[in-house]
Amino acid sequence: MQIHILFSLFLLSIFLSPAVGADVRLKDLHVPSGFKIEVLTDAVPNARQMAIGGNVDGRTVLYVGSMKAGKVYAVELEKGQAVKVHTIATDLQLPVGLAYRDGNLYVSAVSSILRFEHIDSRLANPPKPLVITDRFPPETHHGWKFIAFGPDGWLYVPVGAPCNICDPDPRYANIQRMKPDGSALETVARGVRNSVGFDWNPLDQSLWFTENGRDMMGDDMPNDELNHLEKSGQHFGYPYCHQGDTPDPEFGAKRQCGEFTPPVIKLGAHVASLGMRFYTGKQFPQEYRNNIFIAEHGSWNRSIKVGYRIVRVALDPAGRVLKHEPFVDGWLYKDASGKELAWGRPADVLNMPDGSLLISDDLAGVIYRVRYVGAQ
Repeated sequence: MQIHILFSLFLLSIFLSPAVGADVRLKDLHVPSGFKIEVLTDAVPNARQMAIGGNVDGRTVLYVGSMKAGKVYAVELEKGQAVKVHTIATDLQLPVGLAYRDGNLYVSAVSSILRFEHIDSRLANPPKPLVITDRFPPETHHGWKFIAFGPDGWLYVPVGAPCNICDPDPRYANIQRMKPDGSALETVARGVRNSVGFDWNPLDQSLWFTENGRDMMGDDMPNDELNHLEKSGQHFGYPYCHQGDTPDPEFGAKRQCGEFTPPVIKLGAHVASLGMRFYTGKQFPQEYRNNIFIAEHGSWNRSIKVGYRIVRVALDPAGRVLKHEPFVDGWLYKDASGKELAWGRPADVLNMPDGSLLISDDLAGVIYRVRYVGAQ
C-alpha cells in the first residue's frame, strides 16, 4: 500500500513539474545566497510581458504576451505550479503588452489596444476581443508596447520612436495614458525613445520607467536609462540629448541637455532594459523591499555582449539610488571555440501574490520563478 502511495506521489510530481527543455540551462543561472530559481513553465514561446489575472476553480491565472509568436497565453497556476497553458489569442500584431483590470485583459497590438472581457472563465473558449482604440501609429519599428494600469486607474501606453534616431512628430517618443474605455488620451512624458517597462513607486505613486538608448554610437554610448516622472509633461531628451549629458551627433545642436530631465541612473550601454517592477512582496528579505528589478534583454550591436540578466536597483525613501547590481545572471555563455552566445533573454519581471518574482524569457520560451528559501 505504501509503495502504491509513493508511486502515485511520484507520478503527481511529474505531472505538476514542468518538463524543462534541453536548451534551458537552469543550473547556469546565478542568484544571491538564500534564493532559488526554478522553471514555472517552458510552454510559452517568445514570452514577453506578464500580468496576473483572476482565479479559475481556485487556480490563479497568469497571462503572457508574445512578440514574434503573435499569441497571448494563459497559464493556470495551482500551489505554485503551472498545471495548464492555454492559447487565448493568435495572429495578433506584436501583442507584447498585457494589463488586467476588473476581470478583463487588455492587450497591445501596435496601433490598437484590445480588450478580452471576462476572460478568466473563458480560457477554453476565448471571446473575440473588443477594440478599445486604434488611434496609435501603425509603424512596427518600436511599435510593440508594454502597457499597465496606474494607481489613478488610467491605462498607460508608450509610443516609441519609429526609427533608431530621428526627430519625429509629437505622436511618437512618449508615454501616454487613457481611460479604460480608450477615451481622454493624453501624453504624460515626452522625449522617450522607447520604453518597454514601467511601474509606480509604492511610497509615493510616482511613475518610473526604463528607456532604451539609441544605437550606432559605439560600444559604450549611450546608456539605457532609468527615469522618474515627477510631473506630467516632462521631457527626457530624445532625440537631442542621451543619458542626460550627451548631445546627439545629428540633433544635439538644436537643444541643450540642460533643458531636459536627466535619468536617475545610467543602466549601461545596449543592455536593452525592458520590463521593470518595484518589489512589493514580503517573501524577500527587508533589504529587497521596494527595490526595482529590471530585465535586461541584452545587446545585439555590441562587440562584447552585455545585459542578458536581471538587475536590482535599491532606492532610499527620497528616490536616490543606493545600489545597482546583478540579481540573476548566467544566460550568457561561451562555446568550445570561445564564442559568446546567449541561451536566454529576460524580457519582463512580475511580483506574485506569494512574494516570489517571475521572469519571462522570450528566447527560451520560459517563465522562471525566484523564491527566497533562506540559508540551506
